[in-house]
Amino acid sequence: MSYIVYIIIQILTMVLIAPLVNGIIIKVKAFSQKRTGPPILQMYFDLYKLIRKSTVVSDVSSWIYKAAPYVVFSTALAAALLVPVSTMITPPDSIPGDFIILVSIFALGRFFMMAAGLDTGSTFGGMGSSREAMISSLAEPSILVCLFTAGLISGSTSLDRMMVFMQGAGTPLIHPVAILLLLALLSIIMMETARIPVDDPSTHLELTMIHEAMLLEYSGRHLALMEYGAAIKQLVFMTLLLNLLIPHDQFIAMAGVGAVLLSLLIYLLKVILLAVLIALIEINTVKFRLFSIPNLAALSFILSFLAFLQYFLLGGSYV
Repeated sequence: MSYIVYIIIQILTMVLIAPLVNGIIIKVKAFSQKRTGPPILQMYFDLYKLIRKSTVVSDVSSWIYKAAPYVVFSTALAAALLVPVSTMITPPDSIPGDFIILVSIFALGRFFMMAAGLDTGSTFGGMGSSREAMISSLAEPSILVCLFTAGLISGSTSLDRMMVFMQGAGTPLIHPVAILLLLALLSIIMMETARIPVDDPSTHLELTMIHEAMLLEYSGRHLALMEYGAAIKQLVFMTLLLNLLIPHDQFIAMAGVGAVLLSLLIYLLKVILLAVLIALIEINTVKFRLFSIPNLAALSFILSFLAFLQYFLLGGSYV
């Protein structure tokens, strides 16, 4: 597939679906509390409203504060290019899909977000940045071990080749390594996307917020870029879990444009189901105290490391 077609499909899919995920999660949580809640498309309306508003910039902030929203949004889009939404859409060789590049891109966006939180001199921004640094330092080893294990299984560090290999592995979820990786990645998603039990994106309580604390000084289109970047990042992690451990393209017997459309439809259904699962986890879980978050990070690392060991205990077999 050509370079331009791959970019168009990847970017459009990620950009259009990302705000929908937050809407589904909020709607499911509202339904569980017997409330109507905002419409599923509410985040689209919020982003449109924020883009039209003017921005307010602190007099004491530097260029980092102004550049951070664009860097965060750009890194999210770059990460979206590395994780195929469907193996029916193969990335060109000119787009490196190495998982180490993916982790590095996320780290770059996180660095600028933390620097922006510190740049304005706000107490809450600094507090959020320090907490984000702690959580990221705990979550990144788990991400690397998970993806390294998947790389060992597939014999490649390319995310696209990992997903293609998983399609030929029969039914991955009945394999103990896949189950451990699934649980580890699910824990990582909750940490990396600032969701309960790590953070509550719906609250603005100064003593507990992490991600929102770094965005308190932002407004207008800068805030829209930050929120949109976070939504795309969340969808990238969900795509990584769904297409790596629950592949679906092997069941499509068609070819051509029809196969691509069917694959994207199944992908959308999987994203919706995972969003409902995340909402159910948030409904039945309380927010952890700050010093209890390392326990969740330790659990995700243990699960990912057990998957790594289990692969060798089974003789390096995954099928």
